[in-house]
Amino acid sequence: MKAAVWHGKKDIRIEEVEPKALQDTQVKIRVAWAGICGSDLHEYEEGPVFVPVEKADALTGEIAPITMGHEFAGVVEEVGSKVTKYKPGDRVVVNPTLTYGNKPEDVDAYDGFSFIGLHGDGGFAKYVNVPEANVYALPESLTLQDGALVEPTAVAVQAVKEGQLQFGNTVAIFGAGPIGLLTTIAAKAAGASKIIVLDLSPTRLAKAKELGATHVVNSGEQDPVKAIRDVVPDGVDVSFEVAGVAPTFKQAIAATKARGTMVIVSIFARPIEWNPLQLTNTGVKMTSSIAYTPTTFQQTVDLMGTGQLKPQGIVTSEIGLEEIVPKGFEALTTDKSQAKILVKVSGEK
Repeated sequence: MKAAVWHGKKDIRIEEVEPKALQDTQVKIRVAWAGICGSDLHEYEEGPVFVPVEKADALTGEIAPITMGHEFAGVVEEVGSKVTKYKPGDRVVVNPTLTYGNKPEDVDAYDGFSFIGLHGDGGFAKYVNVPEANVYALPESLTLQDGALVEPTAVAVQAVKEGQLQFGNTVAIFGAGPIGLLTTIAAKAAGASKIIVLDLSPTRLAKAKELGATHVVNSGEQDPVKAIRDVVPDGVDVSFEVAGVAPTFKQAIAATKARGTMVIVSIFARPIEWNPLQLTNTGVKMTSSIAYTPTTFQQTVDLMGTGQLKPQGIVTSEIGLEEIVPKGFEALTTDKSQAKILVKVSGEK
């Protein structure tokens, strides 16, 4: 079968790979649609970040080269002998987070985690085998294409929960890429009264406005902190750092009110220089979020199923698997009007 395989920085190849044998507790999924994530882009532009290259990953037992793709949905093709919840033909979405499972779910990932599609073979292929525990039924109200948006939406839902956002709170979101846009959607659904989104791309800011931002700020044309405090003089209740660079990290803190909360959502591909005295002098509380809990993932499926979360508007392109490098990774690198690019694998709805 054809798969998009990571071999190194700027080296993702479409090649023939052999499907792996199905284990007793695994579900074999025929992938319908898969999304390209910012984490995938980091691996393409700057990797390895997560991809294991020196030794096999502790949780997956796999090492590069690996098939990428961790935002995907599809149809159950086959089940292992010990699988009880699913059968061939079921429409499903995959939570790609693997953990040791020794801790309560709210801290489990911090005991060590890996991702299907980053630390081991994932969904940029015709078939992928995943543990039954990572499979979730897709509501009839959602298409398989919608299902490919569950994983990144769950990241945003978890971030909003981490920020303890309450009805009427004010919010600033630094970065209008896919996760920033999804955080906009999640913050609106959670009851934020003012949602200020900042980015350098006019196209992305227009998309943020379309998806629920009450205010947008072009950080290349205005002082970001002043622009936010012109709207909310004391600073916002919660800020979200979704850009992953030093300037926005510091601006997010500076734009947050005393005793407010700044949430780090982005993956920083490299260290930054920063003085923690900025927190001491402002009283801002800082927290962070990685991925989501199983509960949050199921809540995201449910909220999308009822229409309370509608992330479909972030999709800017649909491409074939063979086009994943030029029209996927390269497009995301060079064209900032792109947000979420979905890869058609089987293309089933």
